Amino acid sequence: MTSFQSSLGEDEGIAEELAESQREISIAEFFEKNKHMLGFDSGARGLVTAVKEAVDNALDATEEAGILPDIYVEITEVGDYYRLVIEDNGPGITKEQLPKVFGKLLYGSRFHARVQSRGQQGIGISAAVLYSQLTSGQPARITSRPKGQSDAQYFELIIDTDTNEPEISVDETTTWDRPHGTRIELEMEANMRARSQLHDYVKHTAVVNPHARIELREPGLEGPMKFERATDELPAETTEIRPHPHGVELGALIKMLEATESYSISGFLQEEFTRVGKKTADNVIDEFRDVYYGRELSWSPPRAHDDRDVADAVADAVANKGATATAAFSEGIAETVAGGDRLSRSELASIVDDVAETVAGDTGKTFGRTVRGNAVDAAWRAITGVGGDGDGTGETGDDEDSAGSDPGEPPLVPDVYALVDDATSTRKDDAVVRAMAEALARRFEDLDGDAFRITRDDLERLVADAASFVAEQHDATFGETARGNVVDAVWSRARTVPDDPPKVRDVAGDRDTAADLLEAMRATDILAPPTDCLAPITAELVEAGLRKEYDADFYAAATRDAEVHGGDPFIVEAGIAYGGAIPAEGSVELLRFANRVPLVYQRGACATTDVIKSIGWRNYGLDQPGGSGMPNGPAVISIHVASTNVPFTSESKDALANVPAIEDEIELAVREAARELKSYLNKRRSMQQRREKQDVLGKILPEMADKVSEVTGRPRPDIDGALARIMNNVSVERERDDGTVRLVVENHSDVNETLEITDIVSAEPTDLSDGTVVDMDGEWFVQWKPEVPSGDERELTYTVADDAEFEVSVGGVETEKLTVNA
Repeated sequence: MTSFQSSLGEDEGIAEELAESQREISIAEFFEKNKHMLGFDSGARGLVTAVKEAVDNALDATEEAGILPDIYVEITEVGDYYRLVIEDNGPGITKEQLPKVFGKLLYGSRFHARVQSRGQQGIGISAAVLYSQLTSGQPARITSRPKGQSDAQYFELIIDTDTNEPEISVDETTTWDRPHGTRIELEMEANMRARSQLHDYVKHTAVVNPHARIELREPGLEGPMKFERATDELPAETTEIRPHPHGVELGALIKMLEATESYSISGFLQEEFTRVGKKTADNVIDEFRDVYYGRELSWSPPRAHDDRDVADAVADAVANKGATATAAFSEGIAETVAGGDRLSRSELASIVDDVAETVAGDTGKTFGRTVRGNAVDAAWRAITGVGGDGDGTGETGDDEDSAGSDPGEPPLVPDVYALVDDATSTRKDDAVVRAMAEALARRFEDLDGDAFRITRDDLERLVADAASFVAEQHDATFGETARGNVVDAVWSRARTVPDDPPKVRDVAGDRDTAADLLEAMRATDILAPPTDCLAPITAELVEAGLRKEYDADFYAAATRDAEVHGGDPFIVEAGIAYGGAIPAEGSVELLRFANRVPLVYQRGACATTDVIKSIGWRNYGLDQPGGSGMPNGPAVISIHVASTNVPFTSESKDALANVPAIEDEIELAVREAARELKSYLNKRRSMQQRREKQDVLGKILPEMADKVSEVTGRPRPDIDGALARIMNNVSVERERDDGTVRLVVENHSDVNETLEITDIVSAEPTDLSDGTVVDMDGEWFVQWKPEVPSGDERELTYTVADDAEFEVSVGGVETEKLTVNA
């Protein structure tokens, strides 16, 4: 069978013919055919999306100018179309920028800014303009008056989809009653079938932006929907931050390397990234050296009583320096080497340089680069036993460290054996451990150069190869865990090389080197990005927003500390409203927000919804059929994610992607607020049980008192005090004696109580004990705030005329825990 591709070449000029049909398209033309990607997939949703994009722009503009937002939204029917008008009191837009803001897709000021904002790509409002002209053929009508200017500018424009440029039909100055702000008017093919989603969007915007005042007028409403602001406090100002090293990708890193003016890697890191100072840059460079150059393996030097091996070797390598200087030089190196634990070749070279400088100062003999190099070579052969005799086996001597080793084994075996033995299980056969040590030692000797340099990846491969060899030769398993432990042991004792890192231009020109730098950046512990680029609502205002729009019995809110995903900081906030006028039937109402913007659609595809469904809400007092899924009950749950880069699932920005780090923080924030709900519901349940018990006792005790009085012939006993004692209540009882009024407060509970007692008296009281008196239109308010310890009582007294009337009010204690007989 002949494929289509194989037959293309049979006709001459086919490539040229295909090339003629290919052309570049603009972003506007792309979205003209794919408007559903931006949320304009139907007339109902298109209207909601247009309102959302315009209101979001208005909120951003007013907040950036430090102005409390006043936003007006009006929807009217115009024949077969709907007219949408949005006005704000923002700073206005200059004449030069206005056509581009509304008539050019992907034009904006926030795309490259790492700072929390509602819009970033510069698509939203221009996409609404595009949808309007596609469905109605009418231009967008825009009026804007910059703050401080006497006239407003009026434009009528459409977007040229071939060029993604604004096409202006009217450009004139005009008068406008607003001192500053922007107004946009769009006509579009739409309908009001998504009225509930529109109302939800506006209401939820008011909840998550308690500093904003919003008014909505639309067909079918008897009067405007008004949402007043709950606070005059604007969101905290945000500051743009530089990229974080843990969030950059390889292509972006190469682009930054090519664009930077820094010559060194250290300078580049400190200039281009946030949270990178000199110390952090040095740590990244050390990691980079490990990845790029590898580390140098280190070895145990001869002990002090064996230092003649090193001293003799160095002395033999030095010529024409005189006996005194040579002895001082060789013995100084040997003593310093013997005093250390492990040693790499670079460390030995540093020791040789230091001793050479010291001896030169003491004797006047200079030890040049060649002499120092010979000394390093000689001392290194004496330490490792490798490379000195030309046969690769070296001499290990008969010292204590070498005792018991096979004279024919590689000279590095004792050192490697100690590492392998420490890193593997005690159950591992000694013959297997020694075989592994010998196999590794031989492979270390085969490394290029005398410094035994190796990358971690190569070390892992080398250890795996040695383990396979041992398994074949000795029929013994050296498993993955044991191999990993050996790699960790060797690597932890290896030394970072002192070589200078490549220059920026060299790293930028080599993709593999840039990848090594990226790996080093990600491996280095670096402080999380600063959070002054974020403006969370705060727990207090999350609660205020809920209180403003939902009549409930209980409110709770929580704001988490900042965390990082992909180098971008984010903060999660949660709020819960419960009871009151919130409908008790069906699922709870879930409010989803990102950067103070309500997410109206795609609830089922959102990570926020997934997290709420995964929580066991029965533990917090809400019904949850089956133990999973959305909980039921009279509750509203609000989730807000603030970030410099919110991970949405699509361009329409309706749902959050399932990012584990963000999901974890959402769950923690919700659980923090839910614990307060649980405490409230437990307390309410306890109070209900107290009421029921008290009601039962209130029926039984009077009957018992009457029966006791009847049987004994004595006066009926006072049951109020008994009821208080049985219920562990706080009792307040009035006693009167010749004008003296005494309020006796007894605390029968097991905790200290602070009460707020107000006695309203019809005559002026005197001789007051520890209280205050306020005269209000012929009535006297006598007030006390006594603190009564558990099991104790307080007496509150004053004097008043015998015919005075009283009305007492007691606060500070739940009604269910209070017995008043006054």
